[in-house]
Amino acid sequence: MSAARGNDADFIDPKIQCSACEAVCCRLKVVLLPGDKVPAQFVDQDERGMAVMAKGDDGWCVAMDANSMRCTIYQQRPTICRDFAMGGAACREERISWYRTTTARR
Repeated sequence: MSAARGNDADFIDPKIQCSACEAVCCRLKVVLLPGDKVPAQFVDQDERGMAVMAKGDDGWCVAMDANSMRCTIYQQRPTICRDFAMGGAACREERISWYRTTTARR
């Protein structure tokens, strides 16, 4: 953490843009919250019976368009997705983890 940035958890890296990312956050488990209005065909249940965003066989969220790498329900996306800050701490951590994993497989 850079002292100039203060609390790194609050830092948003402006160089990180979803348009230049492999949408690694769309592989995370997304628990639906009360008030989320996700179309039923995109909803699944996890091992505890909680409503979650469904995933395809490839591990990606089923709302993700594989050709454009964009969310097909962006206006109706879950609260957790809305709160996931592009370039924020969680985003940066997931990107680092994803790239380490994919690099190790090569």
